[in-house]
Amino acid sequence: MPSVLLGLAVLAFWLYSLFDVITTPEKETRNLPKILWVLVIVLVPLVGSVFWLLLGRPLRSRPLRMPGRSIMDAAEPPRGPDDDPDFLRDLDRRMRDDD
Repeated sequence: MPSVLLGLAVLAFWLYSLFDVITTPEKETRNLPKILWVLVIVLVPLVGSVFWLLLGRPLRSRPLRMPGRSIMDAAEPPRGPDDDPDFLRDLDRRMRDDD
Protein backbone atom coordinates (compact mmCIF):
# COMPACT_ATOMS: atom_id res chain seq x y z
CA MET A 1 0.00 0.00 0.00
CA PRO A 2 2.75 2.57 0.79
CA SER A 3 4.40 1.88 -2.57
CA VAL A 4 1.12 2.65 -4.36
CA LEU A 5 0.83 5.96 -2.51
CA LEU A 6 4.44 6.78 -3.29
CA GLY A 7 3.86 5.95 -6.96
CA LEU A 8 0.77 8.17 -7.06
CA ALA A 9 2.69 11.01 -5.41
CA VAL A 10 5.50 10.71 -7.97
CA LEU A 11 2.95 10.61 -10.81
CA ALA A 12 1.18 13.71 -9.46
CA PHE A 13 4.51 15.54 -9.11
CA TRP A 14 5.49 14.55 -12.65
CA LEU A 15 2.15 15.67 -14.10
CA TYR A 16 2.33 18.97 -12.21
CA SER A 17 5.83 19.65 -13.53
CA LEU A 18 4.91 18.71 -17.09
CA PHE A 19 1.80 20.90 -17.03
CA ASP A 20 3.82 23.75 -15.51
CA VAL A 21 6.41 23.57 -18.29
CA ILE A 22 3.76 23.44 -21.00
CA THR A 23 1.85 26.45 -19.63
CA THR A 24 4.94 28.58 -18.95
CA PRO A 25 5.63 31.15 -21.69
CA GLU A 26 8.73 30.42 -23.78
CA LYS A 27 10.42 33.69 -22.81
CA GLU A 28 10.16 32.98 -19.08
CA THR A 29 11.90 29.60 -18.97
CA ARG A 30 15.41 29.59 -17.59
CA ASN A 31 18.59 27.76 -18.65
CA LEU A 32 17.06 25.66 -21.47
CA PRO A 33 14.48 26.17 -24.21
CA LYS A 34 10.97 25.07 -23.32
CA ILE A 35 10.96 22.05 -25.66
CA LEU A 36 14.11 20.71 -24.02
CA TRP A 37 12.54 21.05 -20.58
CA VAL A 38 9.57 19.03 -21.79
CA LEU A 39 11.91 16.33 -23.13
CA VAL A 40 13.92 16.24 -19.89
CA ILE A 41 10.76 15.84 -17.81
CA VAL A 42 9.31 13.16 -20.08
CA LEU A 43 12.54 11.14 -20.41
CA VAL A 44 13.73 11.43 -16.79
CA PRO A 45 10.48 11.98 -14.87
CA LEU A 46 11.46 12.45 -11.23
CA VAL A 47 14.89 14.01 -11.71
CA GLY A 48 13.67 16.15 -14.62
CA SER A 49 10.77 17.46 -12.53
CA VAL A 50 13.08 18.41 -9.68
CA PHE A 51 15.49 20.10 -12.10
CA TRP A 52 12.59 22.02 -13.66
CA LEU A 53 11.47 23.37 -10.30
CA LEU A 54 14.99 24.33 -9.23
CA LEU A 55 16.59 25.48 -12.49
CA GLY A 56 13.99 26.09 -15.17
CA ARG A 57 10.90 27.53 -13.60
CA PRO A 58 10.57 31.31 -13.94
CA LEU A 59 11.20 33.45 -10.90
CA ARG A 60 7.97 35.21 -9.92
CA SER A 61 9.28 38.58 -8.77
CA ARG A 62 6.39 40.56 -10.19
CA PRO A 63 2.75 40.18 -9.12
CA LEU A 64 0.59 37.84 -11.15
CA ARG A 65 -2.33 39.45 -12.93
CA MET A 66 -4.98 38.54 -15.42
CA PRO A 67 -4.23 39.14 -19.10
CA GLY A 68 -5.70 42.36 -20.45
CA ARG A 69 -5.89 44.07 -17.08
CA SER A 70 -3.56 46.75 -15.84
CA ILE A 71 -2.20 46.90 -12.31
CA MET A 72 -4.50 49.85 -11.60
CA ASP A 73 -7.53 47.70 -12.51
CA ALA A 74 -6.34 44.93 -10.20
CA ALA A 75 -6.12 47.35 -7.24
CA GLU A 76 -9.86 48.01 -7.23
CA PRO A 77 -12.00 44.93 -6.53
CA PRO A 78 -15.05 44.37 -8.69
CA ARG A 79 -18.21 46.06 -7.49
CA GLY A 80 -21.56 44.36 -7.21
CA PRO A 81 -24.73 45.98 -8.57
CA ASP A 82 -25.86 46.95 -5.06
CA ASP A 83 -22.66 49.03 -4.67
CA ASP A 84 -23.20 50.98 -7.88
CA PRO A 85 -25.12 54.23 -7.24
CA ASP A 86 -26.08 54.58 -10.92
CA PHE A 87 -27.61 51.12 -10.93
CA LEU A 88 -29.54 51.80 -7.73
CA ARG A 89 -30.80 55.13 -9.08
CA ASP A 90 -31.95 53.45 -12.32
CA LEU A 91 -33.56 50.61 -10.38
CA ASP A 92 -35.46 53.07 -8.18
CA ARG A 93 -36.65 54.96 -11.28
CA ARG A 94 -37.85 51.75 -12.95
CA MET A 95 -39.69 50.64 -9.81
CA ARG A 96 -41.50 54.00 -9.57
CA ASP A 97 -42.46 53.83 -13.25
CA ASP A 98 -44.03 50.39 -12.75
CA ASP A 99 -46.40 51.73 -10.03
